[in-house]
Amino acid sequence: MRLLPFALAVSLLPAAAAAQCGGGFQNFVKLLKDEAVQAGYGMTTVNAFFDGTRQNRRVLEADRAQGVFQKPFIDFSRRLISQDRLRRGLQMSQWHDSTFQRIENTYGINRGVLLAFWALETDYGGYQGDFNTRDALVTLAHDCRRPELFRPQVFSALEMFRQGNFDPKRTTGAWAGEIGMVQMLPGDILEHGVDADGDGKVSLKTSAADALMSGARMLSHLGWQPGQPWLQEVTLPGGMDLSLTGTARKKTVAEWRALGVAARDGSLPDPSMRASLLLPQGHKGPAFLAYPNFDVYFEWNQSFTYALTAAYFANRLEGADVYKAGRPESGLSGSQMKQLQEKLQARGHNVGDIDGILGARTRLAVQKEQARLGLPADAWPTPALLKKL
Repeated sequence: MRLLPFALAVSLLPAAAAAQCGGGFQNFVKLLKDEAVQAGYGMTTVNAFFDGTRQNRRVLEADRAQGVFQKPFIDFSRRLISQDRLRRGLQMSQWHDSTFQRIENTYGINRGVLLAFWALETDYGGYQGDFNTRDALVTLAHDCRRPELFRPQVFSALEMFRQGNFDPKRTTGAWAGEIGMVQMLPGDILEHGVDADGDGKVSLKTSAADALMSGARMLSHLGWQPGQPWLQEVTLPGGMDLSLTGTARKKTVAEWRALGVAARDGSLPDPSMRASLLLPQGHKGPAFLAYPNFDVYFEWNQSFTYALTAAYFANRLEGADVYKAGRPESGLSGSQMKQLQEKLQARGHNVGDIDGILGARTRLAVQKEQARLGLPADAWPTPALLKKL
């Protein structure tokens, strides 16, 4: 990608201006237009980009209704990873073999990793979203929940428009403003977009080569380490100290091996490599060692369940067996999880939003309370824990 004069101009705007959100929607659009002119865009370009901008209530509803992430890992992964999706992934690997070869040679990223994202984001490009991207981004920038994320993306979309790579009236994608087969935000497209098919433009909506190479370049930028693993299913010894588990705690592979952790199939990697031991549904469910590349998944999507599912699906596409589900204890419903989060928050734990989603901070708080109450400290909240609290 060529560096362009206005791509990061919004970063030069006064901090107070960049923090604005809320108020009347049309007045908010006017403020965005004024800032765009201050950043160096011509009035004709600005008017053409913002003409007809409308607030989209469906976007706000989608932003507040992410109930799918309340599902536990086993249910979530089984729902998203079907035999048909696995079969088509292997088929896509063959059809786009030359592109995956280029990705592996250039960025050192396994094809299973990109195939999994491609599948989970858009079902291999089959459904890329029908939300007007400009309106979605402006709507979310106006909303005061996460303006610091979406406001800069409005200006990135404007820059794409100035380059001739974005139609504000016709470009569509996900409700959160992501575009194309692997769902990238405009800012990421500007920074990491690759014209892999050589047609002179970056087309993530219509070119699988462009989408996959761009996604690979972004993963590389986020810190992917070539030739290194990301996730591995393991078995645990009886009587293990479960307080050692979770994304916040890391040990070397040698240390995990000394504690009795073993690969379910094959062998563990480099003994000096650091890893976290993950028990997504407690000590009676599946167990995984997560290596440094797994951290990159959270840069793509901050949902623990999504990240783990995407990493596991990449393993399946690379030939791994289905994980051993075990017999996890019953978890909590969405309303029970919110109740739990409220109780944890009342005890001084930082669980983030009371959203009914078992995220990293809620897991850590659960683990601390389990240890205090003499329960298995595996970070999996059960009705028994809720009752004790």
